[in-house]
Amino acid sequence: MAIATPGIYKIDTFPVQELLETVSLYLHIPFCHTRCYYCDFNTYAGILPLREPYVRALLTEIDMAGRMAQHADGTPRRTRTIFFGGGTPSLLTVGQVTRLLDSCRQAFAVDQEAEITLEANPGTLGPEQLVGLRAAGVNRLSLGAQSFDAQLLETLGRIHSPEEIVQALYNARAAGFTSINLDFMFGLPGQTMRHWRETLDRALSLRPEHLSLYSLIIEEGTPFYTWTHEGRITPGDEDLCADMYEYADERLQAEGYENYEISNWALPGRQSQHNLTYWRNLPYLGMGAGAHSFFGRRRFSTVLNPQEYIRLLNRQQRPEAESETIEPAQEMSETAFLGLRTAMGLHLPTFEQRFGVSFTHFAGQRLRLVEEAGLLEQKEGWLRLSKRGRLLGNEVFLRLLPD
Repeated sequence: MAIATPGIYKIDTFPVQELLETVSLYLHIPFCHTRCYYCDFNTYAGILPLREPYVRALLTEIDMAGRMAQHADGTPRRTRTIFFGGGTPSLLTVGQVTRLLDSCRQAFAVDQEAEITLEANPGTLGPEQLVGLRAAGVNRLSLGAQSFDAQLLETLGRIHSPEEIVQALYNARAAGFTSINLDFMFGLPGQTMRHWRETLDRALSLRPEHLSLYSLIIEEGTPFYTWTHEGRITPGDEDLCADMYEYADERLQAEGYENYEISNWALPGRQSQHNLTYWRNLPYLGMGAGAHSFFGRRRFSTVLNPQEYIRLLNRQQRPEAESETIEPAQEMSETAFLGLRTAMGLHLPTFEQRFGVSFTHFAGQRLRLVEEAGLLEQKEGWLRLSKRGRLLGNEVFLRLLPD
C-alpha cells in the first residue's frame, strides 16, 4: 500500500485483525512552565531540572515496552502512530525528542510514514526548534491555542498571546509541517458568542488541517473548581455551550472540514490517526508518568509521580501502578460507544468480525428507547448517532455499558 504524505491514510482501510496486531505509542511529558487553572492532567510546574533524568527513564521504559510487546518469534510489534502528549512536550530539547524517537524505532517496527505528533504550547516554539523537530521525524503538531482572545487566555492561565499562536503556525509551515492541529475551548468564564465567532474566524484564516474544540469541564482539584464554588467565575451554561458547538460545526463544515469525531474536525484525509486508535479501541502503549495502556486484553497505568517513575526505572523496575483485565463483554461495550463518538460511527460487519458475535445480538434491547427517540441512525452497515444524538450521546453510551 503506497502512503504518500505523513499521517494521511485511513485506519478503516486496514482489516481489523491486522490493526489489532499493531500498537500505537503515547509518550507522556509532564513538564509545564505554569499549570493552567482548568488543568487536571498529570503535569507539574517547577520541575524542569528533571527533564534529562526523566528522558533517560523514558528511554528505559520504551525498551521494556518493546520487549513486552514483541511477537512470540521475537520480531518487534508494528507501530503506526506515536504521540508526545503532556504537559508541554515542546519543553524538551530537539536532541531529547530525537533520542526518544530513535528508541521507539529500535524497540518497535515503526512505519516509515507513521504519524508522529507532538503537542506544543505556542509560546514555547522557536523557528530553529521546529526545523529540528521536523528533521527528527515529527510530522504533525498539535498547538494548544485555546482562544484568540487575550483576556480569555489570561483567565485560563495560559502563558501565550494570540499573536504567538499565529507566529507558531507560520514558523511551523516554514519548517515543513503540513499537518497541524489547533486546540480551542468554549464555555469559558466570560466567553460570549462574539468571542467564539472571532476565535473561529481567526483560526480558519490560518487553514490548519485539523481543529479540536472542547467544552470546558470544571474538574475537582483545579483552581477553576474552587473559584466556581466560591462564585468568583461562572462557566458558560449548557444552552450557550450547545449553541457554540452547533455554530462551530456549521461554520467548519461550510469551510470544508469534516466533523469525524464529536470534538474533532479535519480537512478530508487529515484525521488524527493516533486518536482514531483510541476511538476504534485498538491497542496502545502509554509510557511516562501517569500514562495509560490498552494491550493484551489488559488496561494498565504507570505511577503518577515523575520522581518515583525515575527511581523505579533507574532500578530497572517496571513503573506499573494499576492493572485490570478487560473481559470480552467490556471490550465489546467500549468498542461500541467509542465508535459511536465518531462521525462514521460503528461499522457493524467489523464489530462482528472482531468479536465473533453480531452487534444486534450483543446490544439486545438496550438501545430500543434511544432508537425510538431518534438518537441513532443506520446506513450501509454503519450505526451512528443522529444529529440530535450527538448532543445527547451520553444517553446512548450509558446503555452500552456492561451489566
